[in-house]
Amino acid sequence: MDYRQLGDSDLNVSAMGMGCVTFGREIDQQTSITVMDSAMDAGINLLDTSENYHDGRSEKTVGRWISERRVRDQVILATKVGLADGAGLTRERIASSAQKSLSRLKTDYVDLYQVHVWDDATPLDETQRGLDDLVQKGLARAVGCSNYTGAQLQMALRSADQSAYARIQSVQPNYNLVARESESDMLPLCQAENVGVITYSPLGAGFLTGKYRKNQPPPTGSRFDIKPGHQAIYFHDRMFEIAESVAAFSTECGISVPHLALGWVFQKSGITSTLVGARSISHIEQALHAAANPLSEDVLNRLNTLSA
Repeated sequence: MDYRQLGDSDLNVSAMGMGCVTFGREIDQQTSITVMDSAMDAGINLLDTSENYHDGRSEKTVGRWISERRVRDQVILATKVGLADGAGLTRERIASSAQKSLSRLKTDYVDLYQVHVWDDATPLDETQRGLDDLVQKGLARAVGCSNYTGAQLQMALRSADQSAYARIQSVQPNYNLVARESESDMLPLCQAENVGVITYSPLGAGFLTGKYRKNQPPPTGSRFDIKPGHQAIYFHDRMFEIAESVAAFSTECGISVPHLALGWVFQKSGITSTLVGARSISHIEQALHAAANPLSEDVLNRLNTLSA
């Protein structure tokens, strides 16, 4: 497993991270613990969760695992604060949410504390000050953001620099063969500003696996059935075209679609770490296999063309 510095922080994260969104929603606590054991055995040290994941159940599961395994000093623990019930990302809200997350995670600090989404209703300076408070109090080693646009990240960086607040050290964009918007502004900006990039959904939340069909409802029990909001992101004509083209290419080249999709993200420059979600140990093994068997330049070029 490769380890990379996250932005300008003192955090060194594994090139593959554990996305904990499935914990407490799609898999139970014991299965989640088994998955985390497997991830740690493979050298994965980045665990990413959020207060928004199933009313804190994901954080509680991660906290139990960290406590029982006594591995707090061996993991890079990341969580997020989001918008809920009309509550914005105010300084007071960030302070309160962070304390609740720390309690669920059974720790005195997190390594990376992120805002889950951009908040139009709260002044950016107030949000930035709330994040800075956490760093100054030792409750977070670094701060980051998720689902920002390039323009929003630019504003956050300038705000922190002008007010001497803790600087955003990482962004977390959705990035895969059918969601490449980050390439136009976010990735170049992060490279120029030395901001770490932690991508998520390399398989498009399962969209690229071929289980979803155009003009048909998602299979019962699938990710898009459990979380219908994913449909608005992925159920578009062009995305279905790309998924079908990748599936056809998989048959042609003899490489599985998950290997193609995962390998394409893993081999992209400018990515610090890629979060992989899992419902079982086999999903961890699938990602590790893709990482250990890089795609050829010809295959990567073909995927770039198919998904352009």
